Amino acid sequence: MKRFAALVVTALLLLTACSSEPDDEDPAPAPEPAPGERWKPAPGIGWQWQLSGGLDTSIDVPVYDVDGFTTTKEQVAGLRKDGRRTICYLSTGAWEDFRPDAGDFPKSLLGKGNGWKGERWLDIRRLDALEPLMAARFDMCRDKGFDAVEPDNMDGYDNASGFPLTADHQLAYNRLIARLAHDRGLSVGLKNDLDQIPQLVDAFDFAVNEQCAEYRECERLTPFIAAGKAVFHVEYELPADRFCARSRELKLSSLEKKYELGAWRKAC
Repeated sequence: MKRFAALVVTALLLLTACSSEPDDEDPAPAPEPAPGERWKPAPGIGWQWQLSGGLDTSIDVPVYDVDGFTTTKEQVAGLRKDGRRTICYLSTGAWEDFRPDAGDFPKSLLGKGNGWKGERWLDIRRLDALEPLMAARFDMCRDKGFDAVEPDNMDGYDNASGFPLTADHQLAYNRLIARLAHDRGLSVGLKNDLDQIPQLVDAFDFAVNEQCAEYRECERLTPFIAAGKAVFHVEYELPADRFCARSRELKLSSLEKKYELGAWRKAC
């Protein structure tokens, strides 16, 4: 037993000596959940968000958030083999003309542009039409081996969508999205939609936010932290030294990224 204890102490010392650079220090990966239990990322966990360019798998973080369509099953398996958790990025609130299933969306579902080329808001009141389309996308995420889904454009009611969307329409749709993920054993994050966090925090497993520091609203995400759920946060316009101290206080998982969301990152 003494020899075993000595080996354990030696191993711990070696691990401590091999810590990463201060700017990129990230908490250890979350433990594997029991069979049938969803992954639940904890506050402060490190991550990488990459939606463009060749996937860089060399960044030593426990969580990768990547494009659900362009990331292959083999790439997801490779990340899993390296001990990473993977989040499947999908747009659930807007139509994208460059996706392989774009032709499956009836034209009556398509509203105004959302500010990104080739994208238009969806009529989220049409749950009957959207549910099978989103279910097929979530099946893809599950079949590729992803652990979770990041559904984007989840606040159409608060934008000029071209449809008379209300907060109640958004709540119903967002809860549908959460159910579709959970039915497939996937965790799911609430993207932005700060106003509805109080009503939705229990339905989602983590949050993803853009620019809460720039707009001075990061404190509004604390219900997720209080519930033991990670908040994955990115800033584009502010340098990391302007927001990281506060992010660490709030236990956010914060990055500085460029708008194209390539491999480059600066972690808090």
